[in-house]
Amino acid sequence: MIKSPTDIVEEAFRHYRSQDREAAHALYADGFTFTSPRDDHIDKAAFFERCFPTAERCFPTAQRFVEQRLLHVVPADEELVLVHYEYELTTGGRYRNVEAITVRDGLIREVQVFFGGGV
Repeated sequence: MIKSPTDIVEEAFRHYRSQDREAAHALYADGFTFTSPRDDHIDKAAFFERCFPTAERCFPTAQRFVEQRLLHVVPADEELVLVHYEYELTTGGRYRNVEAITVRDGLIREVQVFFGGGV
């Protein structure tokens, strides 16, 4: 069964929340780039080193997130998926972000993160 870009994005978020690095790694293209207000077009290796293990890096004995909910996962075209999500940190505070994720040939090629404010 061929997965839609939306299915692939939702799967990537599930693997992130469960910190299943091996399963997540298979969803990202070798030429993948990640951009956020803190990162400028970093590659796949840097993303998995710096961004993917956020939960473990900040709180080695506990999850960083109390909760992360996908509010909207919307296909913008054949390749672009927009994700609006909300999360609560164990240190307090609830926030929302938007990600523009490009999926081509079944792999995530690019993620652009736009930070939101507190909720």
